Formats: sequence, structure tokens, C-alpha cells
Amino acid sequence: MTTVLVTGVGGGGNGEQLVKALHMAGTPYRIVGTDLTVEAAQQSGANVCLALPRANDPNYIDVLLETCEKEKVDVLLPGSEPELRLIAQHAARIREHIKLLAVNDQTLIEICSDKFKTAEFLSGNGFVSPRSWLVRATEELESINSFPLIVKPTVGGGSQNVYLIQSQDELRMICGFLLGYHQSVLVQEYVGRVDQEFTVGVLFDGGGRLINSIALNRFILTSLSNRLRVPNRTSRTDLGPVLGVSSGVSQGRVDDFPEVRAYCERVGLALGAKYAINVQCRLVDGQPMIFEINPRFSGTSSIRAMLGFNEPDLLIRKHVLGEDLQSRPSYRYGTVLRGLKEILVAN
Repeated sequence: MTTVLVTGVGGGGNGEQLVKALHMAGTPYRIVGTDLTVEAAQQSGANVCLALPRANDPNYIDVLLETCEKEKVDVLLPGSEPELRLIAQHAARIREHIKLLAVNDQTLIEICSDKFKTAEFLSGNGFVSPRSWLVRATEELESINSFPLIVKPTVGGGSQNVYLIQSQDELRMICGFLLGYHQSVLVQEYVGRVDQEFTVGVLFDGGGRLINSIALNRFILTSLSNRLRVPNRTSRTDLGPVLGVSSGVSQGRVDDFPEVRAYCERVGLALGAKYAINVQCRLVDGQPMIFEINPRFSGTSSIRAMLGFNEPDLLIRKHVLGEDLQSRPSYRYGTVLRGLKEILVAN
């Protein structure tokens, strides 16, 4: 049986979604889930739950490789962004010990892990994206006078410290607050209506050949999926009566959405993606506008697997089991909703 180690499986994030997807695969896998504690890892439903040090621990890679050897790991899938960045730096060494490490090249990860570098890449390669400003001091804000805006740190995953701004006073206050903790922040034009946001997975086969893509039209005003929801107080009536920001916990409707998927596929090819990327965008007058690219598998991996597009399983079947992948494998369309679950992990 193929053994797959997934890191960062606690807390309902990307790692846990990969474990769920692997459990839904037609091929049975032995899944080793790791997190900072065994109890955190046990939330995921992995077959074996272990603890690893933090990614900033100088012994992390050595402990990871020792775990791979002890558990006879065939496949390694990073489930948290700090681990992803570190593992990508040591990819050549790690690949000597396992059959498949499904991570993109370090250059791509560096671009997509920095939101301003992502914006520069998009504009520099002819892709449409929101206007963006890199701000290092509040004095630089005087020239920014169109609202609404999104303010967030340039580095960091999820929707942490993301703010929706509708006035100059709010802009100065929030940027001043964030610059107390970060060297710079990204100020970005708020675009599109809340019902036109998409999360798009684009999967490549490890050699840069496109396998397929899948787009989910997000429901971002539900309580679980919403971080911010405020009345639109600006003159931008085209944005709708309500402005919103997703929490990062995605749910919604999967359909063909050809214009969205084709555009995100072009971006993935331009980036030189080797494995999975996940693109966040909104459709504005029929044009996708990308505001974030995650250089990894998605937090919607289990939703995609439910509909027949099981990204980690497809890669394992190709690289470990030696199967020939069908070009553009089909999957179902449908609406998938999410809730909460409780697990007793310790008495």
C-alpha cells in the first residue's frame, strides 16, 4: 500500500483537506498525518498521527526525513505554507528519499507567497488584476484616493489581517496598525460583486503539462465562509449593496465556467507551474481579475474530490502507480456546502 505523509493536517486547513481527498480515492492509501502535536493531527482522520517541529526549527528537515524513513513514506504533500516554503528549498534532498514530492519550484512559490510580487507578475505578463500599491509608511497613502480598497500584509496565507477600507481615515488607521507589525502592506483595489468570486484549481502533471482545472463559484456571505461583510458606502454602485471578504473556508457551486478556467490555466502556464496552484479571482464584466495565487493544493481539495477531481490521487497514480492519466479527466458539477464537526481526541 502506498504511504502518503501529509503535513499540517490539524486545524481544518489545507493539510486536512488533502487527507479527506485521499480517503475518497478509489485506491486505498496509508496516510500519515503530522502537526505540531499528535492531538492536532488526530483531527484529520489520518491512519497514523505524529508530531513534527515547527518549520522554523533548524532540525525540521532532518526530523521530517527520519519520519519518512521510519514510516516508509512514498509521497510527501505539504499541508501548511511555512512547511511548503521550507520543503521547496530542500526539494532536491527530499526527493532522494521518496517517490513523489508534489511541490512547485521555489521561484514560483516565492512569487505567489508575496501578494505584491504576484500583482507585479500578473501586470508584467499581460494579465488583468486589481490596481495595487506596496506601502511601507503611512505618508505614502496620500495619493491613494479611490475606494473601496483591500489592505493586507504582503506575506501570509488565508484571510488573516485582511481589511476592507471605504475612506481615507480608515486607510490611515488600518495601515498604521499593520505597519506596526509588518515592514510593508499591500493596498489593493476592491473589485467585483460578492456573488462573482471564484476559487480555481489548476493541476499540472509534474512536468508542466496541464491535467485539468476546476472552478468553484464561492458563497462568501454565509457565516462560515465570511470574514467581513459591510454595506457599500462608496459611490461604486456597480459593486452591489454589500461588500465582502471571504474567510478562506470555501463552499459554493462547481460548474464549467470556461472563461474563468481558461484564463487561470493561462496564468499557470505563464508561471511555469509543475504541480497544483489555486487562483482566487472575481469576474468583472466577463473578465476574470485575479487578486491572489496560492502555489499549492487548495483548501477545497475535498470538495473537488467529492465531484471526481481528486488532485493528489491523480498525481500519485501517475508518479507512483505508473498509470497513464487521461487528458482532461471529467468530473461532476454541483453545489457543496460546509459545516462544523467535533472530534474527541483525548480524555
